[in-house]
Amino acid sequence: MKDHRCSPVTILAIDDQPEVLAQIAEIAKNSGYRCHCVPDAHAAEEVARETTPDLIVADVNLSGHSGLTVCEEIKEHIGHQEVQVMFLSSSQGPDIIRRAHASGGSYYLRKPFDSAVFVQLVEKTRMIAHLV
Repeated sequence: MKDHRCSPVTILAIDDQPEVLAQIAEIAKNSGYRCHCVPDAHAAEEVARETTPDLIVADVNLSGHSGLTVCEEIKEHIGHQEVQVMFLSSSQGPDIIRRAHASGGSYYLRKPFDSAVFVQLVEKTRMIAHLV
């Protein structure tokens, strides 16, 4: 396990909207985080095999896939069970937060999201990972 006090947070961001990935990449850059931004499930699985992220940030609804399922598969089949997950969505569905938590999500952030709130949640993730 990484020493989370010294090393930068590594984020795997999965979203099929380029503007959302650009926003996450900019936040990561400005906050000193490392970020791997990918547009789909296949690319996310490839990155997850090559690196162990501290946090996965995923859209709930990816083109052709459920972000919930993608994250479950990364955690289960690639061996990243301890990696924290933050789900993003513009969905207003009444059970979306419950489903996100049931799929292993630590946090749920509604799109469009505030950059400061995003950073606060990433920092909470860092603290949780350090305590584990």
